[in-house]
Amino acid sequence: MVQEVKRKSAKIKESAIESKDQRWHCRNRVSLVFGSNDVEDLETYVYTDKSLNFQTVRFHQAKSKAIEEILDNCIDEFYRGHVTEIHTTLAADGKTVTVQDNGIGFSVEKIKDVYTEFRTGSKFKDEDLDDQGFLYRTLGQNGLGASATCLTSDIFRVTVRHYNTKMEQSYEFLDGALEIKKGKAKKFTGPSGVKVEFVVAKEVYKNNTVDKELLRKRIIDLAYNNPGLVFYFNGEKHLYKKGLFELAQRISPEGAQLFGEESFVQEGANERGKKFKAKYDLHLSLVLDHKSEERERVISFVNSTPTFDGGFHHDRVKRLFINSLKEKLEKTAKKDKLQLVDNDILAGMTFIIGIVMPNPRFESQTKRKLVRDAFLEKSLETFMSEGVERFMRKNKEYLDQIMDRARARQRFSDLKDASKLAKKGKKQRIEKLLDANERRDRNGCTLFICEGDSAIGGLRSAREKLTQGGIALKGKPMNVSQASIKEVIENQEFADIMASIGLIIGQKVDPKELRYTKIVFLADSDVDGGHINTLLTNFFFTFWPELFEMNMIQVAKAPLFEVITDKGTLYAETQADLDKLKVRKDIKIKEIQRNKGLGEMSQEAFKHVLQRKDWTKITVKDMKSARDMLETCFGKESQLRKDLLIDSDKIEVDLDNLIAGNKARAKAAKKELRN
Repeated sequence: MVQEVKRKSAKIKESAIESKDQRWHCRNRVSLVFGSNDVEDLETYVYTDKSLNFQTVRFHQAKSKAIEEILDNCIDEFYRGHVTEIHTTLAADGKTVTVQDNGIGFSVEKIKDVYTEFRTGSKFKDEDLDDQGFLYRTLGQNGLGASATCLTSDIFRVTVRHYNTKMEQSYEFLDGALEIKKGKAKKFTGPSGVKVEFVVAKEVYKNNTVDKELLRKRIIDLAYNNPGLVFYFNGEKHLYKKGLFELAQRISPEGAQLFGEESFVQEGANERGKKFKAKYDLHLSLVLDHKSEERERVISFVNSTPTFDGGFHHDRVKRLFINSLKEKLEKTAKKDKLQLVDNDILAGMTFIIGIVMPNPRFESQTKRKLVRDAFLEKSLETFMSEGVERFMRKNKEYLDQIMDRARARQRFSDLKDASKLAKKGKKQRIEKLLDANERRDRNGCTLFICEGDSAIGGLRSAREKLTQGGIALKGKPMNVSQASIKEVIENQEFADIMASIGLIIGQKVDPKELRYTKIVFLADSDVDGGHINTLLTNFFFTFWPELFEMNMIQVAKAPLFEVITDKGTLYAETQADLDKLKVRKDIKIKEIQRNKGLGEMSQEAFKHVLQRKDWTKITVKDMKSARDMLETCFGKESQLRKDLLIDSDKIEVDLDNLIAGNKARAKAAKKELRN
């Protein structure tokens, strides 16, 4: 039950209800018709003589739209086949704009209504058909634009030359049509058409000076959108035969390519069952910049008007393009364990979309954002499906670049993970590490990376405990050239090695942060040992090539033979060294012990190896050559290894570069490659 509200006895003041005319409403609520009446930043472009610059401009939406409405009427006449030239001038005062076309004009009796009354025009019937049964394609649909411009202008002069009646009539509307001056109707000779000269009202727009560069931009945009239509701006002629593709070429002559340009006819019927045909002209040009990693740009037009805020056509074109390329690259991405994202495909790309269609629907009179159209959606799906196949056949290099971007992004992500794991690893005890006991100054500490736990046993008893440490490998280490960073950092052996030394994947070596300043490989003197040494070399060179410039990576040569003589035990690293000992006259050999591996070496042999101040340094003469050689030996491309094996001299040279001075290991590694 509704209760009566208790009110004071005094009379209550009510809100006054007023009625305002069109002029007042338009001038005081101009943003409802033309959009924001404030100067705002707009990310767009302006034209230079032969190119264009993408930049942020100061943009007055309402004032720009007021001028565009007059230009749009000319374009509508062009769509109907009546206009071949449009002349626009901006006077020296920067305020007076003149727009003139050579169309057929309209009945001079309607001039006052067209420019002072809302809801007056010729394009309200969305289902009107041309002679061929097609729906008309126009920009103006609401009968607001031209009258709103007139009502918000200080001066608005119109001259109409009507083709059918051969009559000419002029009107002058002052102060938003508060004062109207009508000229005499008369016959004319020469071209027909409409001429409008106006100055927008300072009272309405706060500043009635027109931005010359942005008006010029609008004229050139219209010229690109309407191939064959001649535009003049302050005497400067603009005519383009290839339309929006020439805009793409203006951005980048090398990177521009025509994705597609097609017309689609959709058939339908209105509510009364009357059949009609709707024609959709679709254009898409692309500009590819292989060096850019910036976000994609989209330049789009619907019936020649720029859709700054995008809308349905933006979203649909991009999504169909992205999904098609992802589907094409899915197998490769899955093989490489990569997840493609939209920016892998779109980075550095500019889309130029042009659509001409009947009855476009926008979110507002500003026409900045297109809403969904079922016929347009159907046309776009066919257009993109056919065009993407052509695009992919022509742009295999671009597809490779997409995968490279995905790899680089994955690498960056993995490097971040590696950094986190490394920091975590520093706080944890490394079970496999036989650490040097020095706590203060680690500058002179050496880490031996050994083949097998048995080698650590010999190292434990023979080492200099204060400065020498060791860590054991279990079999051959991972080939990092055929693994992702994530797989490397998840490999326990490599994680332990990095934590032991103080290395982090993705970060350059800081000598002050290192726990060991020499890293020595200690493996068996056989082919497997040589392979282990080269795999370790590949690991360190891949992520920290500067270690080699610092002479930190070295190889210890384990003696293959222990020779017991009357003057003590001598050591031979190779068969050739043993042969030299056998012919010496100053010693008498009592026993020769051959070590199959580090596990069979005596404690004295270990001490012999460990007591050296320096071991064989792995030096790099040329970083690029070394990187190329390691990629050949360990990379995914097997053909490179096959080509290398054909040239045995090159194998010798490359492996000597890899392990400089260690001929025996170079020979062993060469044999391993051949096997």
